[in-house]
Amino acid sequence: MSTQNLTHLEAIKKIQELSEKARICMFCTELETVPVNSRPMSLQETDDSGNLWFISSGTSNKNFEIKEDRRVQLFFMNNGDAQYLSVYGTASVYKDKATIEEKWSPLAKAWFDGKDDPNVTIIRVEPVETYYWDTKAGKLVSLFNFVASAITGHKTDNSDGVEGNATI
Repeated sequence: MSTQNLTHLEAIKKIQELSEKARICMFCTELETVPVNSRPMSLQETDDSGNLWFISSGTSNKNFEIKEDRRVQLFFMNNGDAQYLSVYGTASVYKDKATIEEKWSPLAKAWFDGKDDPNVTIIRVEPVETYYWDTKAGKLVSLFNFVASAITGHKTDNSDGVEGNATI
């Protein structure tokens, strides 16, 4: 596996690609508590600055925990393509109508009585430290290489994979 650290626009593009392809992450709060509090969350979008946006209930434990400590950790996994993303960042909670209007998704109606529901909040996570793992040629090629190595007895060099920091 090779290392390729990305910065600025390349980093944002990689964060967008991996997070939006996975869509669901484990959203962790209270990072100093063991075990950390973790729950699945659906990503609304990753914007052109690399910020990750979520819709959340203002009465959720996660929102209360963010009020106490804004540090969060997100883990995205796209097993189908062997792509993984870890985002450590700072969360901010928005309750204003303009942000809710901009980030609202009709799918959120499953949890809320529309965008005017008083419990609707928007969470923005600004990445501080990000790490990714990706395959260069896709999961099928990686699987073929691993199987070939197992059959031939030759160790794989993991040359079909890439990992690194994605620093905005």
